[in-house]
Order: sequence, then structure tokens, then C-alpha cells
Amino acid sequence: MALLQIAEPTMATVAHQHKIAMGIDLGTTHSLVAITQSGKPNIIKDDCDNSLLPSVITYLKDKTVIGYDAVNLIHKYPMDTISSSKRMMGLSFDDIKNYDLKIIRGKNNSVEFLTSAGKISVIEVASDILFNLKTRAIAALQTDIKDAVITVPAYFDDAQRLSTKDAAKLAGINTLRLLNEPTAAAIAYGLDKKKQGYFVVYDFGGGTFDISILHLSDGVFEVLATAGDTNLGGDDIDSILIDYFNHNLPSHNKNISLKTIARKTKESLSTQEKININFKEIGINKKIELDRKTFESMTRPIVNKTIEICRQAMKDSGIDNKQLNDVVMVGGSTRSPLVRKIVGDFFATKLLVNINPDEVVALGAAIQADILIGNKQKNSMLLLDVNPLSIGIETMGGICEKIIPRNSTIPTSIAQEFTTFKDGQTSMSIHILQGEREMVADNRSLAKFVLSNISPKVAGASRIKVMLQIDSDGLLTASAEEINTKNKISVRIKPSYGISSDDIEKMLLDSQKNAKLDMEKRMLEEQKTEAKRVLEAIKSALNKDKKQLLSRQEIDKINKACDELQLSTLSQDTKDIQQKIKNLEKSCENYVAKRMNKAVQASMVGQKLM
Repeated sequence: MALLQIAEPTMATVAHQHKIAMGIDLGTTHSLVAITQSGKPNIIKDDCDNSLLPSVITYLKDKTVIGYDAVNLIHKYPMDTISSSKRMMGLSFDDIKNYDLKIIRGKNNSVEFLTSAGKISVIEVASDILFNLKTRAIAALQTDIKDAVITVPAYFDDAQRLSTKDAAKLAGINTLRLLNEPTAAAIAYGLDKKKQGYFVVYDFGGGTFDISILHLSDGVFEVLATAGDTNLGGDDIDSILIDYFNHNLPSHNKNISLKTIARKTKESLSTQEKININFKEIGINKKIELDRKTFESMTRPIVNKTIEICRQAMKDSGIDNKQLNDVVMVGGSTRSPLVRKIVGDFFATKLLVNINPDEVVALGAAIQADILIGNKQKNSMLLLDVNPLSIGIETMGGICEKIIPRNSTIPTSIAQEFTTFKDGQTSMSIHILQGEREMVADNRSLAKFVLSNISPKVAGASRIKVMLQIDSDGLLTASAEEINTKNKISVRIKPSYGISSDDIEKMLLDSQKNAKLDMEKRMLEEQKTEAKRVLEAIKSALNKDKKQLLSRQEIDKINKACDELQLSTLSQDTKDIQQKIKNLEKSCENYVAKRMNKAVQASMVGQKLM
């Protein structure tokens, strides 16, 4: 039986009721929407049988045009047609260095485009794209759909992620989850169904590049390393081609109209050795012949930049190429034979390219959306989506230190470092807890175990890494490891019962009802723990050298401050304990200075000063 029983508010509660949620890839160059039906994810196409929606919008006084129709208007309305706006998602006006369109400083230093339709924010552009995809899905399935999993680059920061959610809200979409694009791609390839392995997700899209190195163990992905560049993508290859065109064409100022031709050129050279580029559609009666070899020589530096990022990510991950199982190729730019060759040579392992690289992220998002909306079959593998209650451990003073917060996406693996409390401490008791309250006594105990044979050192010197991992079956594994010696113990927690939704609701209500009181208790216990730590440290130091460094009067002064602090720990007055700690520290200032001088003198023995 699973440790955690998930009951999201959006989950289906009626037997056999099938709910629908979208998986949306909001891309820099193209965007897509997918739906899982009968257990299989499918891309939803438009009326013209197009899977991709170009992330391009033309804003005119009387209408808004989106997608392929907007692409066709770029040469006619270059200053009203917005593309690749994802690159500006979450950025301030001051962050933007160069951009072809006219942008102005908006509210709160945001970026706004000045078009014939007026001022348009970056969030509004994203919202219009999302609304179009939502409308496409509703039309195809003939039912109202509001919920979606939306993918974002792994390197998106909080501001960029929040902007994405704001755009979805503006489009009337409830965001079930913001899913990292590399994770979505891994889900689409079913890598989460394997037992174990090391995988690379190489995501080279229109405007961003991401690399993620993942370790899979018992259905749980652990991100070993991630790196990327939010301003490196297929758009940079377009820019190189535009410069090439400008160099070989008569005087031409319409770089925006050349962008469409640049994209067609790179797509054609992915499948053809040589092409003739006709510029008649933008009013220039000229053709340029370009072969793949010349094209690759121009764009190789861009691809090499991605490899440098990959090299650093591999170094950070601590694994080598021989340990890799597969490399997942994501993004339209990975269609390039040059990209595949350079990436294949660098990783020296199998490239997964059998799923359309433009569609793989949306398909993975659709699978995740189907899980989150509650359509999992009873007999299917249990893939938990979030943990309903926080998981943590007991620390000094009976405090519950949360490691995996409530509503964290799972499967997950999170580590946190702790240290010893006393000098010479050789063991540490690990108490695993579940719940939202601040104190151990108010939470649910899951397990206890002991890490023994810790190197005896002064308090605070030993570093202990505690890792909590929830796998795809809902089972919790806890481990504790002394970092320097690699001394480790691991325990799989298998309770004989789960936790009911009623219990979860009660625990959440209790945490809200007692939030203020709990925090006051925590602050009191933290101060008591700090007082004990300070007293232990002073006592240990005095036992070593008080007679050599202090007079009887100085010793009595410190002992008096210690007694006052010890007495204050029996009270419930947090501020009084804080003040007594300060008093003790002040009474020890001269003692601390003498100890430091003694240590410096000892270190200088036998040393020559230049």
C-alpha cells in the first residue's frame, strides 16, 4: 500500500468519470497543445491540419492575427508583428538590450510593445497564444477545457514562471502544474517507467537551450545537474542567416521579413544538401544558392556553445559518458544533421529522436496533465503527483524541520545538511515526520533510525546529509550520510496503512488554526536550543583554559551569566532568553579575545616574519 494517498481538489471522484486536461508547450518559436485520450497522448491540430502554432501575433487596430497567418503578415506589418516574445517573459525593461520592435517601459518597469492596437504586454502576448491553443482543443473535443499543465524551460526563474502562470490565468486556464521541459520530454519517452539509468535531455529550441542530466532509480528522477542559456536557440541561427542574406542582397532594411525566409532556409537544409533561396516574396528579385556545408560552417559556433554548456553540466553531475543510457533530443533545432552529429560525438551514446522533437514536450505535458486531473487507472503504475503533507525530521528542541514541503512535485528526492550539537558526538538519531505543524509532538511519526560511527569532532564540525526520497509507488526512503567519511545508513519506510483524506484535511486545518501559536512555540524552542549550544560551547572552552587565561573575578562573572541563562531556559519568555544569551556573549568578549590571541601565537611559533 502506498505511503501517501493523493487527493487533489481537481481529481475525479465519480467512478469511470473521465476528465480532460491539456498539456501545453508554450514555445519561443512554436507552441502546441496535446490531450491524453485512452491512455495515449495526441497533438491537437488546427482546421488546416497543422500541429504547430507559430508563436507569432500581429496586432492591428481592427483585429489580432495569430500563427501562420501572422507569419505571412510579417513583411507587411513588421512593427506590429511580435515573435519570440518568450525570451522576454519575466524580464524588466532594463533587462532588454536589443530588439527589432518598438518597446516601451510599462507598469512596474515591465516590457510593453507599441503596436497599431496600442500597448501590448509580454504576458498578454503569451495569453493570446494560450487562449488560441485552448480554443483549438475545445473545438476538437467539443467540450469545455480549463485545466492544463504548461511547460517552461528548466532555467526559468521565479519571475518567468509567475509570468507564465499569469498569462494562463488571463487566458482562462487553470494551471495544474508548471512542468520543466526536460522532465516532460523524459515522460514522453517513458523513461520514468524504466528501473534505473542515467539520461541527458538536450533541449535546443527556438529561443532557449537547456541541458539536464537525470538519474533514474526505481521510477524516481533525480536531477544531477542542469544548465542552459535563456538566450541561445534557433533564433540565433536565424540571425546568422539574416546577416548572410543582408551581405548578399541589395540594400535591405526589413530584417523582420527576412526572419521567415531564414527559418525556411534552415529547415530545408536539414533534409537537403543544397537549396535556392528566392527573395521575390519580399520584393527583391534575386536568388541565392546555399549548400549545407556552408550553412554548417556558419552555424557551428552556435552549436559549439551548447556543447560547452553540456561539458560543464556533465562535470557538475559527477558522471562520465560511459554511464549514460540515452540522450533525449528536444526542440526543432535538433533536426539539424550538424546538431545531431556534434551532440552524438560529444556524448558517444544513443540519441533518442524517434518522437517528433517539436512535439515531445507537449506530449509529456499531456501525460502529466492526465495524471494530475485524476484519470489514473486503478491497475496502472502509481505515479504520485504531489505529496499532500510535508515530510521532515526532528531537530534539537523538538522542532520539525520540513525537507519535502507539502505539494512538492513527486517522485522527488531532496537533501538537507545538518550538523552535530555536542563536542565528540558520534551518533545522530533521525526521526522522520509527516505534517504541517512546527513541533514534533503535533506531527505524525513515520520512522526512527540512528546514524552511528560519526567522527568525533567539535560541535558543528561534522556535516550530515539527510535525504528523503519518494518513489513512484509512494514509498519513502530516508538516508543519512556523514559527508566526509561517506558513512551512510538508508531505511525504506513501509507503513502498514496510508493516511486518509479526512486525516489530511484535519492536519491542514489544525496547522492553519494553530499557525501563530506553533510559530511562537518554535521560536521559544529555537532560542532554548541556542542557549544550550552556547552554554555547551562556553563550558567546553572553560574546562580547557580558564585557569591560564582568566582571573577568579572574570571566571565568576562568566559563571554568573551562565547561571542566569540556564535559569531563563526554564521560562517561556523567548525575549528574555535572547537577552540572556547576549549578556553571556558580552561577559565573554575579553575571554574570546584572549583565546584568539593564544591561538594566533601558537600558530606563529617557528614562523619567520618577512
